[in-house]
Amino acid sequence: MSSDPGTAAPAAGRGRSLTVGVGAGGLATADMVLNIGPQHPATHGVLRLRIVVDGERIVSAEPIVGYMHRGAEKLFEVRDYRQIIVLANRHDWLSAFSNELGVVIGVEHMLGMEVPERAVWARTALAELNRVLNHLMFLGSYPLELGAITPVFHAFREREELQAVMEEVSGGRMHYMFNRVGGLKEDLPAGWLGRVAHAVTAVRHRLPDLERLVVGNEILEARTRGVGVLPLPTVEAHGVSGPIARASGLDVDLRRDAPYLAYAELFAPGGPGRVVTRAGGDCLSRLEVLLEQVHVSLDLVDACLDRLGQLPQGPINVKLPKVLKVPEGEIYSATENPLGFNGYYLVSRGEKTPWRLKLRSASFNNVSVLAEMLPGQLIADMVAILGSMFFVVGDVDK
Repeated sequence: MSSDPGTAAPAAGRGRSLTVGVGAGGLATADMVLNIGPQHPATHGVLRLRIVVDGERIVSAEPIVGYMHRGAEKLFEVRDYRQIIVLANRHDWLSAFSNELGVVIGVEHMLGMEVPERAVWARTALAELNRVLNHLMFLGSYPLELGAITPVFHAFREREELQAVMEEVSGGRMHYMFNRVGGLKEDLPAGWLGRVAHAVTAVRHRLPDLERLVVGNEILEARTRGVGVLPLPTVEAHGVSGPIARASGLDVDLRRDAPYLAYAELFAPGGPGRVVTRAGGDCLSRLEVLLEQVHVSLDLVDACLDRLGQLPQGPINVKLPKVLKVPEGEIYSATENPLGFNGYYLVSRGEKTPWRLKLRSASFNNVSVLAEMLPGQLIADMVAILGSMFFVVGDVDK
């Protein structure tokens, strides 16, 4: 290392560099470059963070993505509109049903296709069940990252209750593949509505067990209150969306503001739908938004079940031609996925495969903001901040 205190040189063989300077009191300080990841246990998937630290304080942070890139957008271009769905539901593996919706809704709009009412309400119910499953995963894993072991067992107990009815209707536990252009793959099983209602009631009854472990917990609040504050202007500048953005006071939800499926009725005045927001923008606010959104989604599921029970028996999908071709044109279809805005920009040239299908995933924008959030924070708080961003790396890398 150079004897000049203002110069920097890499530490041989260590993969780090030191910048040595003299502090105001004459005490030598050093900046160190550290790599967090990309090993899988480090984060919610294979993410790498390159941070520069001065002692215990983070000076700068750079999220390095792409370790899980699978080229989904190029694969879309050589699959027909039935085959695309199997690729589309995998980038956020906690929100598979919601991922499928954006594709089929966009294609249906370009075809001018009217989907049966039963399919509309069934899709809405399944999307909200999927939202609860997504949120429960983070409500269990986030306290675990902060050292609380018990909440994850409660969260997975409730997930299993809902997974059972999702598996019954679709045959899948994670990648449901139940959406089709024109509706759903097949009709709902006999008695399924009653079993879903029972599962929702059971989950709602037991949720206080999970909340008691998290809400008001002195240790959890000490690790999260006032930590990792994300200001509203930064949210808007980076295109952050979903629960992360609403925890910073951004009152935006596509289910209310650009409704699709049955959300226009559900979010109408007097309906069960409402947008959950907080003003704090810290880790605790993000956790609180997720907790409250679970209750809202369960209310939405109940409303969908009531409507499905009132509808007469009828088709659940539209019969499609053997070769499905979409008219020439373009469309952008966006949905409010559990993690935020999920959009598909589809360009068709009248063929059975899309000419271009661009995916706008929620997690990419939500992770990009870490470069603004982490500087100035303690290394010990980095885990609390990272976990509170509720991202899935496959949703970042696509």
